[in-house]
Amino acid sequence: MLVSRASRAAISVACAALLLATSACGSDQPEEANTTTQVRLYGTDGNMQNSYAAELKDRASLLNGMKGTIPLTQLPESFKERLRTVDPKLTDYLYSAETYDAVVISALAAQLAGSTQPAEIAQQIVGVTNGGQRCEDPATCLRLARAGQDIEYRGVSLTRAGFTDAGEPATASYATLHFDHERINDGKTEFVGAGDESGASTKAPPPGKKQRGKPGKGDKPLIIGGLLPKTGDLALAYPPLAAGAALAIKDINAAEGVLGQPVMWIDGDDGTNPEVAKAAVASHVQQGVQVIIGAAASGISRAVLPDVVAAGRILFSSSNTDAGLTTIDDKGLYFRTAPSDILQGRALADVIMRDGPHKVAIVARKDSYGEGLQENVRAELERAGLGGDQVKLLTYPLPADGQTVDFSAGAREIKDYGADAVLIIGFGESLQVITTLADAGVPIQH
Repeated sequence: MLVSRASRAAISVACAALLLATSACGSDQPEEANTTTQVRLYGTDGNMQNSYAAELKDRASLLNGMKGTIPLTQLPESFKERLRTVDPKLTDYLYSAETYDAVVISALAAQLAGSTQPAEIAQQIVGVTNGGQRCEDPATCLRLARAGQDIEYRGVSLTRAGFTDAGEPATASYATLHFDHERINDGKTEFVGAGDESGASTKAPPPGKKQRGKPGKGDKPLIIGGLLPKTGDLALAYPPLAAGAALAIKDINAAEGVLGQPVMWIDGDDGTNPEVAKAAVASHVQQGVQVIIGAAASGISRAVLPDVVAAGRILFSSSNTDAGLTTIDDKGLYFRTAPSDILQGRALADVIMRDGPHKVAIVARKDSYGEGLQENVRAELERAGLGGDQVKLLTYPLPADGQTVDFSAGAREIKDYGADAVLIIGFGESLQVITTLADAGVPIQH
């Protein structure tokens, strides 16, 4: 291409200016900026929430570009609107549908059992979700149950198949979420199904009992207790869980309650802390609670389950995903509406692999949830073609109350490793992992 004398002069001036600014014009040496690998962040159900950006305040832009998966069905707008009648400030809906369904299933099981005895309710829970007359709302399902009709409940989160013999969903729906402009961009959300409908239980429950007349003086109402994270590292997730439970109680009681009486709800805080949760369980037992909804974190459920079983109560979580809970010794008293992390591990690996990473660091909180999901994702990434030297595993100990996570050594290790993808598996405390990565000079892609 021919270039005029004036153009050549302009180019010379521009090159000289660039030479002064960068000492690289006309040089064969690559610019350092071009050799820096941008790192994409990924998250999970414990941290892919709008409330995360609010917590980061002036550093919320660190989340822009972060992607992750959460167990989530495509919620009808009408359901979200009804949740907002309970909590007008609600901005996240994570596990709200699962909590709603856990409460409704518990009520239906008690109605079919004709009893508020936990052992008899437990025998009906799996059957409520499989076989029988299909129904999709508490009023219709309760009417059928009062007539002793076997039912198959399909709710907001439980849409494709019922529970397995172990008392958990045979199938699940996952959403891939994207942070954009310091909040989750709903327009980019993608949904994918997982699991196998053939895994649903085919065992017949005990025959349902017809409701006969009004309750007698000695009949006890169904009392459901919350074991939800009002405080602690998962407190950011509390609003949608609480809203889902409150809406379910409202709908059940609007449909004439269970066994002729309103269902009672007693609040309880799991504190994302075993000791706090144990105290809440003891209080619930003392107050006659038959079904406990929670805990939110898998590790907390593991800690309190022996106490719940010893007291002969039901523990029904809407957000536990630890795969090991499938085979835990629960005497038939533990259930969950959240899917196992075996399914989420596959969904997460798929999201990460779509971006073509070369080196992936997986950072997890050091508990059964974090390390369990970390191992599931690692296995799925290697199955997808990444070699063992392309996946690095790191954990951080859970901080004591009032303390922060010290991830400075881990951040330096990730920087030296040259990861181009970092998956963070944690709760509220993992915000400190993200800021520590940035402070260590890890170039987070925005």
